[in-house]
Amino acid sequence: MTPTHASTYLDAIDHLPPGSTLILTDVTWEEYESLVDDLGDHGSVRLAFDQGRLEVMSPTSDHDQLAIMCSLLAYVLGEETGSDVESFGSTTFKRRRSGKGAEPDACFYVQTAARIIGRRRLDLAKDPPPDVMVEIDISHDSTAKMAIYGSMKVPEVWRYDGRESQMHIYHLGNDGYVEAPVSLAFPMLTAAILTEFLEQSKTQGQTVTLRSFRQWARMAQG
Repeated sequence: MTPTHASTYLDAIDHLPPGSTLILTDVTWEEYESLVDDLGDHGSVRLAFDQGRLEVMSPTSDHDQLAIMCSLLAYVLGEETGSDVESFGSTTFKRRRSGKGAEPDACFYVQTAARIIGRRRLDLAKDPPPDVMVEIDISHDSTAKMAIYGSMKVPEVWRYDGRESQMHIYHLGNDGYVEAPVSLAFPMLTAAILTEFLEQSKTQGQTVTLRSFRQWARMAQG
């Protein structure tokens, strides 16, 4: 595959069934960037590139709903704690030097929000990585993306495991990510609380869940 022929894969990507994954190997950095450019704001797929291996994932509707819910919960926490929260959705983050790039299901800045407010295009050579990357695993396994996020120095990853209906929080350490019970970005937030309200949203909807979550946040602060 060459940059000029990278677009030949667009038809296959466009026809990926929801929940399916396409794996390409021996892909060059130039070919990866060509596909990123060709896809543009192609919100129906996520790309993950790691030194020649390209994964194209087509999310399901329930996958997207949970990702959106994570961002909404973060906004509520920001409002209730007086913290700035800036979301960049599934923006492409990449570093040529390490040969890695990825698009999370959601991401947001909290501690470093002030540094990127007003930015329309992010450059990890100049800008900080998001404080939190979110991965929703329902029909695929995103654990391979952890090495990509680690290389970008992302402090925290939220990973929802659809098999067990459980949210997991990971902190970046010296040897990679380590599971932790509490968020770095929001110290009052635990993996158990995230799981509880994500599961509530499945049956009671987003609005009711957000009302309940706001009440919990106020009570948790005393």
